[in-house]
Amino acid sequence: MKLTLTQRLSLVFSVLLLACSGASAWLQIRANDMREKEVVQGLSRDLAAHIASSTPLMDANGLRPDAVRSLFGQLMGVNPSVEVYLLDNAGHIQGDDAPPGHVKRDRVDLAPVQRFIAGDPLPILGDDPRSPDARKVFSAAPLQRAGQPPSGYIYVVLLGEAHDRLAARVDAGNVLRTTLWSMAVVALLGLLAGLTAFSFITSPLRRLTDAMRRFDANAAPDTQPPVPRSPPGRRGDDIAVLESAFAQMADRIGDQWRALTRQDQQRRELITNISHDLRTPLTSLHGYLETLSLKSDALAESERRRYLSIALAQSTKVGRLAQALFELARLESGGVQAEREPFSLVDLVQDVFEKFELAAQSRGVTLHARIPPRVPVVSADLGMIERVLTNLLDNALRHTPQHGEVEVALTPQEDRVVVTVSDTGEGIPPARREGLFQRPQRPMSGGAATSGGLGLLIVHRMLALNGSGIRLVDREGRGAVFEFALAVAQPAAGEAR
Repeated sequence: MKLTLTQRLSLVFSVLLLACSGASAWLQIRANDMREKEVVQGLSRDLAAHIASSTPLMDANGLRPDAVRSLFGQLMGVNPSVEVYLLDNAGHIQGDDAPPGHVKRDRVDLAPVQRFIAGDPLPILGDDPRSPDARKVFSAAPLQRAGQPPSGYIYVVLLGEAHDRLAARVDAGNVLRTTLWSMAVVALLGLLAGLTAFSFITSPLRRLTDAMRRFDANAAPDTQPPVPRSPPGRRGDDIAVLESAFAQMADRIGDQWRALTRQDQQRRELITNISHDLRTPLTSLHGYLETLSLKSDALAESERRRYLSIALAQSTKVGRLAQALFELARLESGGVQAEREPFSLVDLVQDVFEKFELAAQSRGVTLHARIPPRVPVVSADLGMIERVLTNLLDNALRHTPQHGEVEVALTPQEDRVVVTVSDTGEGIPPARREGLFQRPQRPMSGGAATSGGLGLLIVHRMLALNGSGIRLVDREGRGAVFEFALAVAQPAAGEAR
């Protein structure tokens, strides 16, 4: 049989409550019994002394057992609960008025008697002569002549056999029933209070358990059942902490689900867009090559050269797009890390300008570098920053009209150097600015892309790996203006600034 946590707690609590109630009842009966004995012994403390002083129980020959028998009978007739015994100075019983066969001991331990005579705290229990092992409250007094040690003792058992018989009948009646009923009422009330408390305490846990049972990690976040959240005032409660942790976990799973869904959608769109981008140059390349194959003899030399030039251009475009896809895949796989090193941005800009000098001259575009004196050395991945500048300059050249200008400006600012790449082209339309550095996307109905190309996406990823970012800024008289910043390299220990 499987029990819930609340049921197990309730069962354990019930068992503990019954055990505690039984122990409490036993302790209460025990305490009442000891209190009764203390009261009886306190009230009868001087009884034995009174007997010893009012009745001659000794003569010149010592103790007189025959003389005391009638006295003992009279006392027991007045108070049937007492039993009187005459002891010698070693504790042996010398006289009594018990029926034949009722006395089970022939000697009483005198240690409790000495404690009683010395006035130790009550109750003090002594041997019961009518039982081989029982101990009862008593009163005792020494029998002695002046200046001589005791010759014996008066030993009075205050709660004798008659008291035990009556107490047994009463215990079996009203007292026992009253005790049991009181214990049952207390246990029942405690059980009800405990179960109510457990129900109140574990209600948040049951609510959380139900929410976790209904939670579906494979379902969409919007279709999940509401997750319980504790109010701010219960943040220190263990169950409240558990609820908060589960709510955070659910939120995290929801965020990851949305991120995966978004990434999957972007991947599908990227494949669709790349397929579209590849289809056009491949179709053109195939068409011109097929034409050259079928009509090579019929075409003039100039036409053949023009067809080959177009085919080569389309092949270059396909190769550049494939290289960009490969590079983007490496960047997004997480296996590429920036290897930072100090280098001069001035030298890097000059090297990149040399790479595009012929292309710029062929298009009639002027390359201009605005570099102030004393540009500090920066710390970044040299290869990645070179690729960033290459992509930005390539984009700028392709979108700058003839006789236009492409400018790279370096601006030192405290602990960084700001790099600005601008051109005099038409700029970027507002509709494309929002997702400029995201994956290329096209509307389902076709049309222009709603984001930048792969080159800008690679630039964004590489700068992110170097702890930087890129943004599009507006500048009057210029077309597209891109800006990013690189951290200044810290001088090595002991190196002059």
